[in-house]
Amino acid sequence: MSRQTKNTKKSTAALRKKCKGLCCRYFALPIEPPHDWDDYDDIRWYLAHENVTVFVEDGDWYLNVKNKCRYLSEKDYSCQIYDKRPNICRQYNPGNCDFTNGKYDYNLYFDNDLQMEIYMRIKFPQKAVKKFGKLKNTAKCL
Repeated sequence: MSRQTKNTKKSTAALRKKCKGLCCRYFALPIEPPHDWDDYDDIRWYLAHENVTVFVEDGDWYLNVKNKCRYLSEKDYSCQIYDKRPNICRQYNPGNCDFTNGKYDYNLYFDNDLQMEIYMRIKFPQKAVKKFGKLKNTAKCL
């Protein structure tokens, strides 16, 4: 076994000890980038649902659903089906761990429909006034 393989296994084992299963508490799916009012309004509808966010990273749009995997143990954060876990879990690189990597560098991030409404007002000012009326207090959505 090479020295690099031994070091990789050690660092992976160290990450597993610190693991809190953050990557098992959500999933993000790529979505088509919005091009017109209707596309943005569809995204606003996604954001009207609980535990949903939308983010843009490197120009790609994602729907993020905060929903814990049913096989994540709350006792020790291990996978209860580790030996038969899905391929997407097998391919996950512990070096990309949410716990150790810190914050993400999103281009845009929306966690509610009111934030998308404000964004739509910027992109489509005339249509937004017709659809939503004049802008009111937005402090609760920021």
